Amino acid sequence: MSDTKKILIVEDELLLGNLLKQRFEKEGIEVMLAHDGEEALNMLRSTRPDLILLDIILPKISGFELLETMAADPSIEKAPVVITSNLGQDSDVKRGQALGAVGYFVKAKISIDELVDNVKNMVETGVAN
Repeated sequence: MSDTKKILIVEDELLLGNLLKQRFEKEGIEVMLAHDGEEALNMLRSTRPDLILLDIILPKISGFELLETMAADPSIEKAPVVITSNLGQDSDVKRGQALGAVGYFVKAKISIDELVDNVKNMVETGVAN
């Protein structure tokens, strides 16, 4: 059994998604990358990551819709969700938390380094279990 941690990054912005993937892999974390909510949902039906890094504004199925679907569908393996979004209104943060997100980071207010460090810490300390 491998101790390698695995995260699912759901990010429609290709450059940011690939950058995050490279940064997490450099930290020894396995990364699956989905570019829309529908692709993420299909991945979650067959695998359980240690953590999901979820954008909210996505093609096909939004991050909020994905969270609602995950909560309502017992066939989907549950994993902790950390939201990364440009939506920073209190109502968005509260909605994300109400739907079960364990963290919420506003992209414009956090550097890639800070995000990677925070998520890596969550995965390693078991917040993501």
